[in-house]
Amino acid sequence: MPKVMVVDDDLHIRELIRLYLEDEGFEVVEMNNGAEAWDYAENYSVDLFILDIMMPLMDGWKLCQKLRELGNSPILMITAKGEAPDRIKGFQLGTDDYLVKPFDPVELVLRVKALLKRYGVSTSQTVKLGDVLLDRKSYQVIRNNNPPITLPMKEFELLYKLGSYPGQLFTRVSLIEDIWGMDYDGDERTVDVHIKRLRERFSDIEADFKIVTLRGLGYRLEVYRD
Repeated sequence: MPKVMVVDDDLHIRELIRLYLEDEGFEVVEMNNGAEAWDYAENYSVDLFILDIMMPLMDGWKLCQKLRELGNSPILMITAKGEAPDRIKGFQLGTDDYLVKPFDPVELVLRVKALLKRYGVSTSQTVKLGDVLLDRKSYQVIRNNNPPITLPMKEFELLYKLGSYPGQLFTRVSLIEDIWGMDYDGDERTVDVHIKRLRERFSDIEADFKIVTLRGLGYRLEVYRD
């Protein structure tokens, strides 16, 4: 499940993009300005960035430049600035694609998928863990010819998140923000409770995968069978 960050100070634009991307199975993180986006990008992984140019605190030009120095995730800029010099400046700073407002959200989704494909990021809504298949469209877990298992949404999202990045460490804080949202004010132990439930549900198939605790750090999922 690729994570896309949308950075725009226009709430309606962010919501429009989020609705269309989530409908296609993407995980979406919204940021109101470049400074917030940069703070998040320094601490958490993001598969693709969608940036506006005219924003408070840090504009899209500066953010694009800093993101490109930080890593190699694809960048799509959306802006009312459609003149050739602006597009050229964006590409010089490291953007991969450019979309001028007002834009067709369907076209934006297609551009996002094309960029992720170019960078080798899967946009599939299924994850294979040995003989276990996680289907995000139905929130079901399928293993060989056994009847599908339907998990509660948060349990499934947690397993899907860990399974999408096998071997990668996730802290409790990052999992809370990704699964429950940045506005969640509950206890971080919520993650531990859901991990325990997942382990109990799949205790008989540890030959396929296992959720490992790294004491004081967080969790990672390890796959034992291709």
